[in-house]
Amino acid sequence: MFKVDVDIDLLADLYEAGTLGLIEHDGWVEAFFDDRETAAQFGEPCEAPDVDWVQQTQDAWPPLPVGEKFFLVAPWRTEPTPAGRFRLEINPGQQCGTGQHPCTQKCLEAMERIVKPGNSVLDVGSGSGILSIAAKLLGAGRVVACDIDPEASLDFVGSIDAVRSNSFDVVVANINEDVIGRMRPDFERVATRRILSGFQDEEGEWTCIVF
Repeated sequence: MFKVDVDIDLLADLYEAGTLGLIEHDGWVEAFFDDRETAAQFGEPCEAPDVDWVQQTQDAWPPLPVGEKFFLVAPWRTEPTPAGRFRLEINPGQQCGTGQHPCTQKCLEAMERIVKPGNSVLDVGSGSGILSIAAKLLGAGRVVACDIDPEASLDFVGSIDAVRSNSFDVVVANINEDVIGRMRPDFERVATRRILSGFQDEEGEWTCIVF
């Protein structure tokens, strides 16, 4: 495999030439090709070390204990689940919600305290569905996920304004401050307990509120 440094304006030409992959930098890219002749069309090529990109990607997602009850893993990880924890499996290539962001972790930690076996839980802005999966692991009797993105992991396309009042025990949402602010009356209308995150406190720290 051969590598050549190229002006970023040539991206279309690189793809047309059959580049194996690109690494973007500030105003330029590294482009990879099978043969030196093709790479030489764009500059002076050099031989690139062979890299197992699949393995490198998989290694970038090690297991992660979250809170006291969850063990967050990608589907390809084989490490055993520690005693007393739930195995929370999420594909990092899915929609927003890999579990790596502090807001998602704070939601999971709050759910450990709030969600009780048999509870009904509404997950608003479900993304990858990580919070819905967590609710089921915690023993929720009914879990409903909604999102305005039809590609998300959900039960219906839409948002909390379509949900009947007092129909859930817990509503959880990890979105952003502006959206949550507009939706707050609906959160209060739909569920008796609310777990909301996706915003920062006065010190700039990511936070989660429960009320």
